[in-house]
Amino acid sequence: MDKLQDVMTPPSKQAKSGGSNKKRKWREIEQLKDQFQLEKDLKVFEDSLEYMLEDF
Repeated sequence: MDKLQDVMTPPSKQAKSGGSNKKRKWREIEQLKDQFQLEKDLKVFEDSLEYMLEDF
């Protein structure tokens, strides 16, 4: 009967928060990757714009 109670009880809040922290960390990592990629792409456009303006 004790094992049945273990199965029927909900998981602890501490275990839940550990999973959400991992998801949050991965979201932060993905956000940083996107930000660096955007900065890299903008740098390419900025360099090409400066090159075009030198012609005028």
